[in-house]
Amino acid sequence: VLAAVKGAMSVYSMTGYASVVASVTDHAGDAPEDSDTPSASRKNAGGSVGAELRSVNSRYLDLSFKLPDEFRGLEPAFRDLLTATFKRGKIELRLLAQRHSDTAWPQPQPDQLHTLARLEGMVQNWLPKAGALSVNEVMNWCRSATTTVKLDDAALDAVRRCVDAMKEARATEGQRLVSIIRDRLKQLRELAGQAEPLVPQAVLRQQERFLVRYQEALQAVGGTVTPEGAQERALAEAAAYALRIDVDEELQRLKAHLDEIERLIKKGGEVGKRLDFLIQELHREANTLGAKAAALELTQISVSMKVLIEQMREQVQNIE
Repeated sequence: VLAAVKGAMSVYSMTGYASVVASVTDHAGDAPEDSDTPSASRKNAGGSVGAELRSVNSRYLDLSFKLPDEFRGLEPAFRDLLTATFKRGKIELRLLAQRHSDTAWPQPQPDQLHTLARLEGMVQNWLPKAGALSVNEVMNWCRSATTTVKLDDAALDAVRRCVDAMKEARATEGQRLVSIIRDRLKQLRELAGQAEPLVPQAVLRQQERFLVRYQEALQAVGGTVTPEGAQERALAEAAAYALRIDVDEELQRLKAHLDEIERLIKKGGEVGKRLDFLIQELHREANTLGAKAAALELTQISVSMKVLIEQMREQVQNIE
């Protein structure tokens, strides 16, 4: 039993959405040990990466990436993460990077200010008319000299977590689809059960009609045909009629398809394509049942079956 439980897999929808934000903080290690600058003020650039995944149904796995240029080199790694987890669906990955230093001024470090003072003195020594540096110019120089933190690790972490969240979301949606499909399977089984006794009843009614017609024909021709011959002829016609309207084979195949669908959704995994094929087979059997219908009740059952099968098709088309 334990092995069977472990072997069972979830049924995944191809529709889902997930978003994750991963942050990183970079601490500057270039400040002198004897610097009076507090450690908090020496915090350098940090940042965050937001990952967003959107997925809709597709016949195959179709990946698209909308990435900042700095993450283009990671696209093969992102593709490997997605293809290792998802097998079908049109999936779009978006990344948005934000650096804290983009909106915050850095804390000038003593070594930076010493360097600027030395350079300013050198320039003014050679160019006496050169103006002194303004505070704004000093701050801009310190900002541009600040090492930009690399967000590659944060991007990979965000995408990994986003893939996990997307997988969970698709599994949750898959369970909802399975619930709907099982409800339709139950209704189809009930309709098949209602159809089975209708065929013998229709044959019996038709046999009685044949007997009445042959008896009327016998009276019309003045008794040239014996009653036994008329009855034998009526029974032969009824037997031929029974063969024409016999839907037992169609009902048995329909039940077999329903059993297979139940087995597949219980097994889980990548079952979408097989389920889609079985839905086509169910539709074929329901059509044949309607074509052979010898009673209004059978026609109504066939129509009801086709409605349920079409509802199942809509759900199955979203299953991976």
